[in-house]
Amino acid sequence: MKKFLLLLACTFCFMWNTQAQQQTEYQIVTVVESIVPNGLGRSRMIVANESRDYKEFTSTRTEEDNTRNKSKRKDIRVKGFDETKLLNFYNLGGIRFQNIAANDAIVMSKINTMAQEGWELVFVNSGVESVGSEDDANGIYVTRYIFKRSL
Repeated sequence: MKKFLLLLACTFCFMWNTQAQQQTEYQIVTVVESIVPNGLGRSRMIVANESRDYKEFTSTRTEEDNTRNKSKRKDIRVKGFDETKLLNFYNLGGIRFQNIAANDAIVMSKINTMAQEGWELVFVNSGVESVGSEDDANGIYVTRYIFKRSL
């Protein structure tokens, strides 16, 4: 009888855990900060308000079937998104630490607002893209914040 109750309890926990995982949604917030001297770049925080099903734009290639997905770019593009203006890292005088602090305050405000709305920050990914040679200071700094919450 004890084994039966233990098996029943484990089955219930597995079913409850599986159901909880299926009722989770994710949100990505992308921050693009310009690393272009003289303040010529554009820095923004972007959040998509529309969703896309990746399956519509995916093809599976095999040796027998090498057909590629023929989706149009216009069908992939998202026109509904929030765009928050941020300051560039550089201005005419060089790197601006005040701009970095201002951007941090705006991003922190977004993170705090999302936390109040029930979102949990689960992953942060960042990278720098510099164009040209090693001496070239042009580029962007991209950070993606990935949130999740239960439905």
